[in-house]
Amino acid sequence: MIETGLKDKVVVVTGAAAGIGRAVARRFAREGCRVAGWDVAGDAQTFAAEMAAAGGEGALFTVDVTDAAGVEGATAEVVERYAGIDVLINNAGIVRDAQLVKVRDGEVIDRMSDDVFDKVVAVNLRGVFLCARAIVPHMIRRGAGVVINASSVVGLYGNFGQTNYAATKSGVISFTKTWARELGKRGIRVNAIAPGFIATEILQAMPEKVLGGMVQHTPLARMGTPEEVAEAYLWLASDAASYVHGAVLSVDGGLVTGT
Repeated sequence: MIETGLKDKVVVVTGAAAGIGRAVARRFAREGCRVAGWDVAGDAQTFAAEMAAAGGEGALFTVDVTDAAGVEGATAEVVERYAGIDVLINNAGIVRDAQLVKVRDGEVIDRMSDDVFDKVVAVNLRGVFLCARAIVPHMIRRGAGVVINASSVVGLYGNFGQTNYAATKSGVISFTKTWARELGKRGIRVNAIAPGFIATEILQAMPEKVLGGMVQHTPLARMGTPEEVAEAYLWLASDAASYVHGAVLSVDGGLVTGT
């Protein structure tokens, strides 16, 4: 078994109430971590019980990652409770798909609205920035820490109907590369995960035809699971990845554009 060095570490996971975030929280709890889950919804009692059952400790905080004051307040609360933060998993994200310009019979019938664009940017990009800005100073004071950001294969290759989402996920990669340059000398490692098609509640609600197309585009011929993505997060946060810095790890079943 790989020695992760994560036992008793304090881990903040944004978007922890469901999907990949919940699987990530459970996986870190299994390593004996103290997990602070941040989300706009979710049952705190159930979350804490689930983390304890996994072998760790956990608390769910109501946090809107787009609210700077709320993020700063939650950071202070976690630091007060646990005396520090060792790992930040910037997982929170939303999807609001629309074509830049939708055309039918040669006529423009719709365009992506300001609201749809701005909401995705607020959560997926501004939220990552605000959480890192609040938490990294505490890591700098301790001379150690790990930040892992959630990008996507869409951030690498683009995707039809996802101007907003693809832009944010590409931006997260730029955050990662920039912060790696700025923070490495402070003892803080920064990396990103780029998941492919993962069987979360959102994807599983899509039509079977759409899901079939996703599988067809994936060389491993299946969708991934949240637990498989969680393993990648755990490895990047662990001592086993101590010299991995500024990297973007694809967890996508071999997905490549155009296949």
